[in-house]
Amino acid sequence: MNIPSRKYIILRAILLGVAVVAIAFFITRNLYHKEEVKKDSLRRIRERGYLIALTDQNTLNYFICKGEPMGYQLVLLDSFARYLGVPLRIIASNNIAKLSYYLENGAADLMALNLPITGEGKKYVQFSSPFLETRLSLVQRKNTDGKAGRPPLIRELKEFPADTVYVRYSPFLNSLYHSFFKATHKKAILKEVTDITQEELIRRVSTGEIRFAICQENVAMVYHRYYTNLDISTVAFPLFSYGWGINRSSDSLLTEVNEWLSEFKKSGSLKQTYLDYFDNQRIANFLKNDYFSVSGNKLSPFDDAIRQQSRQIWWDWRLVASLIYEESNFRAGLTSSKSASGLMQLMPQTAAKFGIGENATPAKQIAGGVKYLQYLDKLLPAEISSPVERIYFVLACYNVGLGRVLAAREKAGKFGKDKNRWNGNVDYYLLRRSKKEPVVKYDSIDSYPIDYKTEGFVDDIVTRYFHYRNLIK
Repeated sequence: MNIPSRKYIILRAILLGVAVVAIAFFITRNLYHKEEVKKDSLRRIRERGYLIALTDQNTLNYFICKGEPMGYQLVLLDSFARYLGVPLRIIASNNIAKLSYYLENGAADLMALNLPITGEGKKYVQFSSPFLETRLSLVQRKNTDGKAGRPPLIRELKEFPADTVYVRYSPFLNSLYHSFFKATHKKAILKEVTDITQEELIRRVSTGEIRFAICQENVAMVYHRYYTNLDISTVAFPLFSYGWGINRSSDSLLTEVNEWLSEFKKSGSLKQTYLDYFDNQRIANFLKNDYFSVSGNKLSPFDDAIRQQSRQIWWDWRLVASLIYEESNFRAGLTSSKSASGLMQLMPQTAAKFGIGENATPAKQIAGGVKYLQYLDKLLPAEISSPVERIYFVLACYNVGLGRVLAAREKAGKFGKDKNRWNGNVDYYLLRRSKKEPVVKYDSIDSYPIDYKTEGFVDDIVTRYFHYRNLIK
């Protein structure tokens, strides 16, 4: 029997140790790399090409009025998306549990709501730096009709009766609700509801459908202007800070949010945005508007005609509506300084070609404009095979003309860009003309009228369309 020498044993031990260290190194490096990829949400956003944000649909955060997407959170998100240099896409729901699920599972990048910054909430998200502060208010109905026997208003929580209080379900508010429950000597019966906004709870108190609700004070103050029979002066929970929620593994994005927020605050923009929505009488007036997405499902008086004509080109009617809003703000009698007229803002020669007379009804204006869209689509090369890309090209042609778009397409191909893709390719050469080598021989920056607009035209229509799709059925 051969016994291994001492040197052999030492060498084998050294080799085995090196192998173990190498394996451990590669395992650790791979795990570290995976964790870094997981944490680098910012890189994921840039690779995807746009920011995905979560918010809810109501009269303050996110809504449409007369065709215009608006809202406190929308303004903030637009600003942050511009800070990152990417487009914005929003997923909207009034179910906070659903939004939390989307964020936790990576379907979105952040949750743009006024989330109380609490220890319990940190189990679910990383909080941004605080935006502002507010309190929780007990919403109850005044005895404005003078009926005898109506219970008095609650002024002290310890006086609270054994009665039901409706609250919006939110894992971020549980600890605050529990504090309220204890302050009532555990007499309050908390009834959590999902898919219902704070403003709907406030409305139900006003109409007498429910007796009590708890809402954020700054929200209650806005609707108090409209529902004047309410009392919101009783504090259900004292002052707390609130912020956005970011996925707990998204350190890079959290840093960007906080840096943007710091600049936004210093510029005074946060304060002004807050006042625009939380201290503005027009917000209450939106509730009376026929074209308000929260209380209705209409964009304009022409929705039926837009729906009907959009079928001719197999476009979502809300995309055609977004084009019309871009052109005329739904004003059928509008005439521009360059003689473009009507809802679709067609030039006189084009309007005549597609059957739109001087006194054409809005329905005929829309029909003629859709025929023009069809005409442009047929003239585009079949090489542009993606239906989405063809829409981008058609919209661009509608704005600046087929010739300029086709010339920019050829120039994109000449310089190594994809001439069958719009964003970052053909649009680049249409927007960056030069006198030395214009898109076409007669094309120069000086040759365009002062009100000429390409930059943002397609993007604005598409972005608005996504808002329409979120909020209008």
